[in-house]
Amino acid sequence: MAHIAKTTADLEAQMEAMRKKGAENRLEDGRFVGLGEEGVFDEDIYSAPAKKGKFEGYVTSIGGQEEEDDDEEEMRPGLGRQAAYKVAQTAIRETAASGQDVDPMAEHRRARVIDRENDYQKRRQRIQLSPDRLDPFADGGKTPDVASRTFSHVMREQGVKRDTQEVRQQLAEKAKAGELHSVGNGEAKPAAKKRARWDVATPDVTAVASVSGSEATPLQPPKWDSTPSHVPAGSSTPSAPSGVAHWAATPVAAAAPALKRNRWDETPRATSGAETPAAAGWAETPRADRTPGGGQETPSVSKRKSRWDETPQATPSAMTPMMTPNMTMATPFGVKAMGMATPTPGHLMNMTPEQIQAFRFEKEMDDRNRYLTDEELDALFPPGYKVLPAPAGYQPIRTPTRKLLATPTPMSGVGGFFMQTEAAASSNKNILNAQPQDPELPMLKPEDTQYFDKLLQEVDEENLSPEEQKERQIMKLLLKIKNGTPPMRKSAMRQITDKARTFGAGALFNQILPLLMSPTLEDQERHLLVKVIDRVLYKLDDMVRPYVHKILVVIEPLLIDEDYYARVEGREIISNLAKAAGLATMISVMRPDIDNIDEYVRNTTARAFAVVASALGIPSLIPFLKAVCKSKKSWQARHTGIKIVQQISILMGCAVLPHLRSLVEIIEHGLEDEQQKVRTITALSLAALAESAAPYGIESFDSVLKPLWQGIRTHRGKGLAAFLKAIGFLIPLMDAEYASYYTREVMIILIREFSSPDEEMKKIVLKVVKQCCGTEGVEAQYIRDEILPHFFRAFWNHRMALDKRNYKQLVETTVEIANKVGASTIIAKVVDDLKDENEQYRKMVMETIEKVLEALGSADIDNRLEEQLIDGILYAFQEQTTEDVVMLSGFGMVVNSLGKRCKPYLPQICGTILWRLNNKAAKVRQQAADLISKVAGVMKTCNEEKLMGHLGVVLYEYLGEEYPEVLGSILGALKGIVNVIGMTKMTPPIKDLLPRLTPILKNRHEKVQENCIDLVGRIADRGAEYVSAREWMRICFELLELLKAHKKAIRRATVNTFGYIAKAIGPHDVLATLLNNLKVQERQNRVCTTVAIAIVAETCSPFTVLPALMNEYRVPELNVQNGVLKALSFMFEYIGEMGKDYIYAVTPLLEDALMDRDLVHRQTACSAVGHMALGVYGFGCEDALNHLLNLVWPNIFETSPHMAQAFMAAVEGMRVSLGPLRLLQYVLQGLFHPARRVRENYWRVYNTLYIGAQDAMVAAYPKVPNDGNSVYERCELDYVL
Repeated sequence: MAHIAKTTADLEAQMEAMRKKGAENRLEDGRFVGLGEEGVFDEDIYSAPAKKGKFEGYVTSIGGQEEEDDDEEEMRPGLGRQAAYKVAQTAIRETAASGQDVDPMAEHRRARVIDRENDYQKRRQRIQLSPDRLDPFADGGKTPDVASRTFSHVMREQGVKRDTQEVRQQLAEKAKAGELHSVGNGEAKPAAKKRARWDVATPDVTAVASVSGSEATPLQPPKWDSTPSHVPAGSSTPSAPSGVAHWAATPVAAAAPALKRNRWDETPRATSGAETPAAAGWAETPRADRTPGGGQETPSVSKRKSRWDETPQATPSAMTPMMTPNMTMATPFGVKAMGMATPTPGHLMNMTPEQIQAFRFEKEMDDRNRYLTDEELDALFPPGYKVLPAPAGYQPIRTPTRKLLATPTPMSGVGGFFMQTEAAASSNKNILNAQPQDPELPMLKPEDTQYFDKLLQEVDEENLSPEEQKERQIMKLLLKIKNGTPPMRKSAMRQITDKARTFGAGALFNQILPLLMSPTLEDQERHLLVKVIDRVLYKLDDMVRPYVHKILVVIEPLLIDEDYYARVEGREIISNLAKAAGLATMISVMRPDIDNIDEYVRNTTARAFAVVASALGIPSLIPFLKAVCKSKKSWQARHTGIKIVQQISILMGCAVLPHLRSLVEIIEHGLEDEQQKVRTITALSLAALAESAAPYGIESFDSVLKPLWQGIRTHRGKGLAAFLKAIGFLIPLMDAEYASYYTREVMIILIREFSSPDEEMKKIVLKVVKQCCGTEGVEAQYIRDEILPHFFRAFWNHRMALDKRNYKQLVETTVEIANKVGASTIIAKVVDDLKDENEQYRKMVMETIEKVLEALGSADIDNRLEEQLIDGILYAFQEQTTEDVVMLSGFGMVVNSLGKRCKPYLPQICGTILWRLNNKAAKVRQQAADLISKVAGVMKTCNEEKLMGHLGVVLYEYLGEEYPEVLGSILGALKGIVNVIGMTKMTPPIKDLLPRLTPILKNRHEKVQENCIDLVGRIADRGAEYVSAREWMRICFELLELLKAHKKAIRRATVNTFGYIAKAIGPHDVLATLLNNLKVQERQNRVCTTVAIAIVAETCSPFTVLPALMNEYRVPELNVQNGVLKALSFMFEYIGEMGKDYIYAVTPLLEDALMDRDLVHRQTACSAVGHMALGVYGFGCEDALNHLLNLVWPNIFETSPHMAQAFMAAVEGMRVSLGPLRLLQYVLQGLFHPARRVRENYWRVYNTLYIGAQDAMVAAYPKVPNDGNSVYERCELDYVL
C-alpha cells in the first residue's frame, strides 16, 4: 500500500486497485493457480517487472567481500519512518529465547505449589509439625498427665528459643563491631581449635599435661558440655565435686595425652564395663587393650589406619549406651552408620524422587549382573556337569572395585552394616514397584513412596493389630483421593468422611498433614487434601482439639498464597476449626505464636486470628486483643496484636462498624510506641479500619487524629508513608468543611513527598491525593492551582509507566482529579504525550484518556483539542511495536465518545485500518479488524454507509485468513457491520456472504466458532429470506457439531440459531435433524439438542413440534426417550401458560414415564411435571395435575440426590397449582410413621410446604378432639361467612 487514504475518493481508488490486483492473479480461464504450477509473486515484496526464468531477478551467489547496503526505510506520509513490513514480535522473542535452556514440555507439566512460591512463602517448609497437645477440656477437665504437653510447656519452649535468638543476635552484633574475644581465666587467649565431636570429654585444663611435660594451654569451654551423672565408686570418671558448676566439663583422670585420631579407623574390641572412652570418635566402641586392673588407665589412641578395612567384632552391649542395639553384637549404628545402610521401605521416606530413580536403576543393574546360584546353573546346563574345586590358596574378592568406588547413598532410619544375603536380595527385588499390592489402588508417583510405602508390601491384614488396620485403610483412601480417578476419588472421600470418628483424629491427621507438607505437592492434590480436612473437621467436631496447632501449621500458609481460591479454602478450614475447637482452645494454641521470633509465623498467625474473629465474632476476641496489644513483655506481641486488628478490618469490611470504637481504643496507644515497627503497623491498621468503615465512623477516630497529625510532621520514610495513608483514608470520612481544611494542611507534606524516590511512598502518596481530591469540600480551583502543576511534573514521566502498580495507581488518581477539574483540563495536559517516544508511556496516556472520556464524555473538548486527540491516537495506534488491547480500546472509546464529530476523520481512520489489514504481521491484522467492530456504530451515526460497504467487501475477501485469532476478529468486524448497516444495504450481499460462512463453521477455534455462529444467527434472524432453504439445512447439520463445544456461549448461540432457522424455513426439516441427533451417545450433545427442540417449539408454536416429539418416544431406546422427556421439560418451561392447551395431550406419555423402572425416566418426568404445573396455574387443569401427582408421589422415598431434587420441584409446582391443602393431605399420612426414614422424607416435604404457604395450611390442619386436660378444638375455624 503506497499511502494511506485521507479522503473518500482516495479510499475508493485504493479499493478498486485491490480488486483489480486480485483479478490479475487468476489465469485466463478463470481458475486459480494450480498446485505445482508457476504462480505470481507479490510485487510489493518481490519487485521484478518481467521475469523470463523461474529464478530471474534473484541473486544466484553470495559475495564474500561485499558490504551490505543500508536500505532506506520507506517514508509514509505524516507517520514518520517505519518499515512497511515488520518481523513479528513473537518471532523475535522466540529467536531470543532459542539460545536459552527452554523446556519444551513446561506448559504441559502439572503446576506444583512450590514452583510458584517466592522465598518468603517457602519459609513454611522450615516449620515443623508440633507434637500433639493436651486438650484441657477432655474428660471433664480432670488433672492432666504429667507427661502431656500443655500450654506452659509450649510457652517455656518459646522462651528458650527467644533467648537463644537474642544471644545469637548479640554475639553477631559484637562480632560485627569487633568486640567479640575468647576469654579463659580472666585473660584473653587465642581461640581454641573447634572441637570435632560432642561426645568427646573435655579435659580438665589444670590436670592434663602436654606431651613435652610443659603446662597445657587451657581450652575454650565448649558450647554443649557433658551432662553430669552419678557414676559408681571405683569407676574412672568420678562424679562432679560440689564446687563445680552444673554445666562444667566432665573431669577425667590425668593420664597419657589425648592425641588426634581418626574417627572411623579403629576395630572395636572388648573392654571392661568400668571404663569410659575419653577420646572416642563418633560412636566408637570401647576397646579391650586395658590393664587388668580396670578403671586405672585412660584409653590411648592408635595410629591412623584405613577407614573401611576393619571387620566388625563382638562388643558387650553395656559399654556404649545407645550405640549398639540390644545383644546382637552388630556394628554400632549411630546416625553416621545409618547413612550406609541398604535401603528398605522405611529409608525411602527421606529419598528424593531423583534418588529413588537412581537407586532403582542401580538395583536393576545389580540384579542383572549378579552371580548365578547353583540352582540356576543346574537349570541351565544339561546333566553331567560338575562344580570344580577352587585352586589351593584362592581367596575370592569379597568387595569388588566397583562397589568400593561407589558412594553410599545417605539415608536415615535404623540399621547398620550387614552383609546382604541372597534371600534379602530377592525379597527386595520389587521393593520400588509403583503399583500397590491391591490392584484396585492407583499407581504411586515416585514422591509418594515415603508416605504410602506400606501399601507396596504384601501383608495379611487379618493378622494386623486394629491400629495398623486402621492406618492401612486410611492410607488406601488417601491414595485414592490423591491419585485416583474422579469416581474413585468421590467414593473414597465419602468413605473417609463417614468413618472419620471411627478412625479418630490422630490416625487421620498424622497421615493427611505430612502429605500437605510435601515439597512436591501439586495444586490439585493440595486442593483435594484440604477438602478432606474440611470434611473430616465437620465430623470430628471437638475431637480435633489436640491437633489444632498441627492443622494450623499446614493451613496458615494458604492464607498468604497468591491463588485466591487457596486463600478462600484456608479461611474456610480455619473458620470451621475455630467453631469445632472453640475460642479457648484457639487462643491457647495460637498465643505462643504471637510473639514468635520468626516474622513469618507472626504474620500468618495474625491472619489466622482474623479468620477466627470472623467465625466466632469480634466481641469474643476483643478482651484478648486488648491484653495482647498492651503487652509490656515483648514488642512482637504488640505488633502482632495490632496486625490482627488490621487483618480483621481487611477481612470483614463494613462488619467492623459496630465494634469500631473498641478496636480503635485497643490500638491507639501504638501510635506513640517506642518501637518504630509498632507505630507503623498501628497507622496501617487505622487506615484499614477507616477504609472498611467508609463513609461512616469518623467520630470513632477522634482520639487518634492528633497523634496522626503530629506523626506526619515527625516521621520520615516508611513511618511517614503509613501515617499519610491513615490520614488519607480518614479525610473522606470527614464533613466537607473539615475535609477541606485537612486536605490543604496535608497537601504541603504530600507535595514535598512527590519527589520521593521510594516506590512504596509514591504509591501511598498517589492514593492519598486520590482520596483527598475525591472528597466533597475540596474545590476544583484549589486542585488546579496548587496540586496539578506539581502532580504532573513529579509523576507523569517514563519511570512511572514502567512499574505496573504505580502505573495503575497514577491512572486512577488522574481520573479522580479529572472528575473534579474536568476532562478537557487533564486531556490537554497529556494529549501531546500520545506522540512520546516511549511506548509504555504512550499506553499509560491512552488508558488515562480512555477512562476520563468514559467517565466524563467529550462535551467540553474544543475543536483544537479534538484535532490533537485524533492525531495523537492515530499516531500511537500505528506506532505500536507490540499490539496491546489498551490502544485498541482507547481508540474505540475516543471515536465513540466524539460520535458525529468524528465524521471528517473517518476516511483517514478507515485508510489506516485498511493499511493495517494488509500488514504481514497477524497481530496487526487482528487489531485492525477488532477496531472496525468498535467504530462501526459511529460510522452508521455519521451516515458513512458507503464506507462501511467498502470495509465489508475487504473483510469478505479476507475470510480466507489462515490465523484463527485473526479470522475470529474479521468475523466479529463483519458482525458489527451487519448489525448497523442492515441486511438490504450489506455488501457483499447476504446471499454471497452466508455460503462463504458455512465451511468456517467447521473451524474448531473457539473465537472463530463464537463469532461465526453469532453472525449466522443474526442473518437467520433478520435476513433469512435472502438465503435458500437448502443452504439453511446445510447449516443445520454443521450446527449439530457445535453443540459439542466446550464454551457455553457457543452452545447457547447455536441453540438460538436453530430457533431462527426453524422460524425461517419451517420447523419440520429442522426438527427431523434434531430428533435424529437424540440417538448420539454424548450426553452434552443430547442435552443441547433437547434445548434446541424446546426453542423450536417456542418459536414455531408447540403444535408443530409435539406430534413428532411424542411419536419419537415410541422408539425403544433409553437415550431417545430420556431426550424426549427432557425436551418436554424445557418446552413447558419456555412456553409457560401456553401449556394449558397441551397438558391433556402429554399426560399419557408422562404417566408411562412416571411408572418406568428407570430412575432417570422418572426423574426427567418429575422435572417436566414441575414446569408444567407452574405454567398452567389458574387455568382449571387440576384433574390432570392430581392424576400426575398420584404418579409422582411414590418417588418420595428415592434416595438419589438428583431424583429427590426433581421430586421436590414437582411438589413445589403442585403446591402452586393444586394448593397447599391438597398436598398437606398427602403429607399427613407419613408425618408420624414409626420408621424414621419414612418420617424424614415426609417432614422434608412438610417443611417446604410450611415455608411456602404457612398461613394457607391452617384451615386444613386435622381436628383433634379435646381430652380431659387440654382443649384442641378451634371453633373460629368452623365459622362460615
